[in-house]
Amino acid sequence: MTAKECITGRRSIRKFTGQPVSHEMLSQIVETASFAPSWKNTQITRYIAVEGDKKAALAQCTNWSGNTKIMESAPMVIAVTLIKGRCGYERDGSFSTPKGDHWQMFDVGAASKAFCLAAWEQGLGTVIMGLFDEEKASRLLELPEDRELAALIAIGYPNEAPSAPSRKAVTDLLTFQA
Repeated sequence: MTAKECITGRRSIRKFTGQPVSHEMLSQIVETASFAPSWKNTQITRYIAVEGDKKAALAQCTNWSGNTKIMESAPMVIAVTLIKGRCGYERDGSFSTPKGDHWQMFDVGAASKAFCLAAWEQGLGTVIMGLFDEEKASRLLELPEDRELAALIAIGYPNEAPSAPSRKAVTDLLTFQA
């Protein structure tokens, strides 16, 4: 599979078979995703694989019933977390960028996309979810003070094959300046 085929072929999957995701395969996916770019190579993204009863409890932390159903369907949910206070900062604690601490979400987004593409290459489907009660989910996951929950990714073997939604024309997305 070429990079273009992977990027254009991947879809958000919201229905999964019951087949579990092997821990070995998940480790390979995270290893691939670890090559996502990050601010000054800080590599702040951390993944927590949630299964079983804890996954069922996590599904109750969503703010939308659609996400609850997705999480119940998936054999595994990945809690994507970040280490706070590193990305966009200098060693003295000052910001290197006017984006302040917003840059950390850019890095986690790049890592999450790399994770989803690596999963797709392995035949797994994913969907990134942002509608959840962050405080309740963070407590359930027992996140330490230096961590922040950025997103949840349902992962598993697809039980659907959605077609590609329409895309904007390149002329709408790209401008040139000289």
